[in-house]
Amino acid sequence: MPDRHQLHLDPIGAPFAREVGPSEVSPRRAMARCRVTMLPETTASIASNAIHKGDVLGAARIAGIQAAKRAAELLPMCHPVLVGNVSVNFNIGDNFVEVEAHVDTVDRTGVEMEAMTAATIAALCIFDMCKSADRTMAIEQAAVWEKSGGRSGTFRRQIDL
Repeated sequence: MPDRHQLHLDPIGAPFAREVGPSEVSPRRAMARCRVTMLPETTASIASNAIHKGDVLGAARIAGIQAAKRAAELLPMCHPVLVGNVSVNFNIGDNFVEVEAHVDTVDRTGVEMEAMTAATIAALCIFDMCKSADRTMAIEQAAVWEKSGGRSGTFRRQIDL
């Protein structure tokens, strides 16, 4: 079993934010993906910019970028990092929109949570803008697909979810 420090628990079991001070400042990157499943008519409407609320992917990209910069405000144990670059991109399939978020920093802790926050908030924005047209939508398969830098090194997910 990991020690209490690794679990973010103090000696009496209360949560605390772990110190990142001794960590080396280094380049760190993370990429997260998720998927919004929907009816084929909804993906066609998104692709042709025919959703009545406006440019779905443009709004989702901005939402994802903003979200990456605010991850530490939303997640109690997430330390603020200097986000150097955020990109949010989309792949439209027959019955889904895949969201992919990349986040880069040079800091003392990683940006996995910033990438996950960017991808999932972009997906929520898609959901919000399309919910009146499609009640079948679901957000699925949110995961970190790649990360590099820091003590734990490089990680690449090998299997599709």
